[in-house]
Amino acid sequence: MTAYAPLTAILGPTNTGKTHLAVERMLARRSGMIGLPLRLLAREIYDRVVREKGYRATALVTGEEKIVPPTARYFICTVEAMPLSFDAAFVAIDEIQLAADPERGHVFTDRILHARGTEETMLLGAESMRPIIRELVPDADIVSRERFSTLSYAGPTKLARLPRRSAIVAFSSDSVYAIAELIRRQRGGAAVVMGALSPRTRNAQVGLYQSGEVDYLIATDAVGMGLNMNVDHVAFAEREKFDGRRRRRLFANEMGQIAGRAGRFRQDGTFGETGQIKPFEHELIGAIENHAFPYLDQIQWRNSDLDLRSIDQLQLSLSRPSRNPLLRRTREPIDELSLGLLARDEAIRDLGRTPQGTELIWDICRIPDFRKVSLDAHVRLISQILTHLRSPNGRLPTDFMAAQFDRLDKIGGDVHVLSQRLAQVRTWAYVAHRGDWTEEADFWRERAREVEDRLSDALHDHLTQRFVDRRTAALVKGLRADKALETELGTDGAVTVEGHVVGHLDGLMFRADAEGSALEARALRQAAEKALRPEINRRLGALAKAGTDDLTLDAEGRIAWQDRPVAQLTAGASPFRPDIALIGGELGAPEAQVRAQGNIERCIRAQISRDLQPLLRLTSDEANQALSGMARGLAFRLAENGGAIARHEIDADVRALSAAERRALRRLGIRIGEFSVFMPALIKPRIARLSGLLRAVYQGDRLRAFQPAPGLMSVAADESRPAADHAAAGFQRCGPRIVRIDILERLADLVRDARAAGKNRDFELAPAMTSLLGCSVQDLRGVLSSLGFRRVRKGPDPEKAVGERWAKRRLRSTPVPSRPVPAADTPFAALAALKPELAVQRPKRRKKRASGR
Repeated sequence: MTAYAPLTAILGPTNTGKTHLAVERMLARRSGMIGLPLRLLAREIYDRVVREKGYRATALVTGEEKIVPPTARYFICTVEAMPLSFDAAFVAIDEIQLAADPERGHVFTDRILHARGTEETMLLGAESMRPIIRELVPDADIVSRERFSTLSYAGPTKLARLPRRSAIVAFSSDSVYAIAELIRRQRGGAAVVMGALSPRTRNAQVGLYQSGEVDYLIATDAVGMGLNMNVDHVAFAEREKFDGRRRRRLFANEMGQIAGRAGRFRQDGTFGETGQIKPFEHELIGAIENHAFPYLDQIQWRNSDLDLRSIDQLQLSLSRPSRNPLLRRTREPIDELSLGLLARDEAIRDLGRTPQGTELIWDICRIPDFRKVSLDAHVRLISQILTHLRSPNGRLPTDFMAAQFDRLDKIGGDVHVLSQRLAQVRTWAYVAHRGDWTEEADFWRERAREVEDRLSDALHDHLTQRFVDRRTAALVKGLRADKALETELGTDGAVTVEGHVVGHLDGLMFRADAEGSALEARALRQAAEKALRPEINRRLGALAKAGTDDLTLDAEGRIAWQDRPVAQLTAGASPFRPDIALIGGELGAPEAQVRAQGNIERCIRAQISRDLQPLLRLTSDEANQALSGMARGLAFRLAENGGAIARHEIDADVRALSAAERRALRRLGIRIGEFSVFMPALIKPRIARLSGLLRAVYQGDRLRAFQPAPGLMSVAADESRPAADHAAAGFQRCGPRIVRIDILERLADLVRDARAAGKNRDFELAPAMTSLLGCSVQDLRGVLSSLGFRRVRKGPDPEKAVGERWAKRRLRSTPVPSRPVPAADTPFAALAALKPELAVQRPKRRKKRASGR
C-alpha cells in the first residue's frame, strides 16, 4: 500500500465543494484521473473538462461508454472502470464512504488502497470515514471541510404543499412515477432523475428542472451522489430501499447524504418528510442538521490479487479472507454468484482449466446486470455470450449482435418498456466496448450509442408527456414572474397564452380547456383575467350600445350577439317583463357589466312589446275604456291564459255577450271561433314561440317551453302541461292530440261543409280531416269526441273513416243568465221599456221527476 506523496483525504458533509475542488486540482496537473460513483456524474464532469481542456485531451470511461482519444490526458471514470494501468499525475476517488456498501463497497476499498497518482492523490468522502482512512492510509493528510450553508429540518409536508424547488426522494421506479404523476396533477409537472436513466435522458430531465419549467424533482438516492442542482428542499417520501439483497431502512448517514443536496454554495437548505411516512426522530434530525454520524468501523473488501490458473483457483482466491479487522469480506456479489453457476457446466469447467480460459470466464461474469431481472436470467445471458466467444472464431457473430440491437431499436411503448430496453442496450454497449469480443468493434460501439440516444430521447419525451403539463407550467411560470403574458385571440375565439391554447372566448364566456386539476384551473383563470379583461370590456361596451336588431333570442331563452350567446332570460315580475342575466362577462369591469345588462334588458323588452302588442293591449287602459262588463272580463281571462281559451270553458259567457261587446272584442283582434276564443295574430309561429318561451321562463323552467316545430298541425298530448302552456303557443288540447287553434277552426269548416253536403245533422268522416290534423283515424275520433261529437254509425273498416258518420252530441244547454223583470211601480220599468233587451223573461223551471224512478 505504498503511496505516492502527497495523499490528501478531504472529508465533510455534502455541499462543501469537494468534487469541484478535486476537478480544479486535476486540471492544474499535466494529467489526471478521477473515479466517480455514478455514470451520470461522470458524464457531467466529462462535459465540464471537455469545455476547459478540449475533446482530444479528455477521456470518458464507464462500463458501457468509452471515449478515449489517443491524446487523452484526463480520464473521467466510474470507480469500477478506472484504468489503473494509466500513470496519472493526479488521482481522485469520490464518495469513498461507499466502501461500506454491500454491493459495490469492495471496489471502492480496492481503489482507496491501490489507486495512486504520481504527484497527488485525493480521497473525497464523508467524515464517517476518518478512522478507516487514518488506519488504512496513515500517511494521508486528512482535511475537514465545513458545509457552506446551513441545513435545517422543516418538518412533514404534504406533497401538494411542498415549496418550489423541492426534490422528492423515493427508492423505486414505481414510487418515483406515482409521485411524479401526483405532482403533475396538483402542481403542473415534475422532472424525474434515477440512476437507471441514461446520461442523455437524465440531462434532459435535469434541464427541465434547472430552467424553471418545472419546480419539482422526483429522484432516487442517485440525487445524493454529487449531482449539482438548485434544490432548496429535500423531502423524503420513503425511508426504506432494496439494497440488492433485502429491503432495509436507510442509515442516518445515507439520509444525511441525500438531505445535504438541499441548499447550494452559501444558500441555506431544508429537509423533511412527506405526509406519507412517519415523522423523523429527534436524534435523526439532530444528526442530519449537525452532520454528526457514527464513524464506520468496517468497510467491504475482496481480494483483488486473483489466481487465474483455473476456475477452482480463481474461486479460492476470491474467497480469501482479510487479515485486517477493518476489512470485512464482502458477501458474494453477483459476479461471484454467476461464476459459481457457470462452473457447474462441465464444458465451461474444461474451458477454465487454462489461464486464458479462466480469464475469459471471469471477464464474462463481470458483465454488469443492468436489467435487474433475476440472477438466473443474467446467467443465461452471459452463458450465451460465452458460448459464442468459445467458438473457433472467438468473436460474437455479426448477425447475433445485429439481432440484439434490431430488437431493441424501437421507440414505441411506455416509460417502463423504454427503460427496460435502455437497460438491455447498456449491456450490449458494455460488450461492444470490449474490443476483443466483437468484429468491427467501432461499428458496434457507434450502433450502441445511436440506439441509446434514440431510446433516451424517446424516454425523455414520454417522461415529459406523462409528468409535465407544459401549458400549465408555462402559465404558472409567467404568472409567478408577474410579466405581461403574450396573448392572442383567434377568429374562432381560441385564446392562446404564451403559445399555448388555454381555452375559447365564446361571447363573454371564457371556457378553459383544462380539466380536473385545481392548479390548471387557477392558472388558466389568472391568465385569462390578465389577458382577456380588455377584450371583454370592449365587448361589454359594444353591447351597451347595441340595438334591438343586433340581438336575437333563441328557443331556450338565450340572447345572442354576433352569433354568440351573451345573456339569458330569467323570471321577472311578470311573464312579459323577464329579467336578464349575462352569460359570462365576470372578467369585465362591474360598471361595464351593468351597462351592458341594462341595455340588453331594454332591447328584449322592446322586442316583446312589439311582437306581443295584441296580447298586451288586452290589459291596457285603451282596452279598459273600449270594453265593459262581460267583454272586459273575457279579455282579462284571455290575457292571463296566453291569448286563447277553449270555447267550451267560457261558452256561457260568450253567449251572454251583446252584439256591441262582440264588435268591441273583434276590434281588439279577438276571434270567437267554433271551438276556441283566440287572437289570430298570436298564432304566427315566431310570435307563438316567443309567447310560449316567456311563460316557461316565468315559471322557472325555460327548457320545458312548449314550442312545437313550425309546420306541425298537431302533436301528441302531454298531460303534464296546463292548458295555458298550450294556449300561449297557439294550441289547444283535444283528447289525444294538441291541435293548433287555427287548424281547429278549419276542422270546424270541414265539418260544416260535410253537414251541408249531406243536408243532415250528422256527417261522414273524410280523409281531408286526418290530413288536416296530421293524425291517424283513431286520433281523429278522440279529437271529435273531445269537441262534443259522437259517432252515430260505424264504418265497415274500423281502421278507416269510410262510411263512418258523426253528429253533434246533444248536450244539456247551460241557461243564459237572466236579468230580473223590474216591478211595474218602479223607475226601472220605464227603463225596461226603453231597453227591451233588459226585459228578458225568466226561463220556466222544469218540474222535478218523481223520486224512485
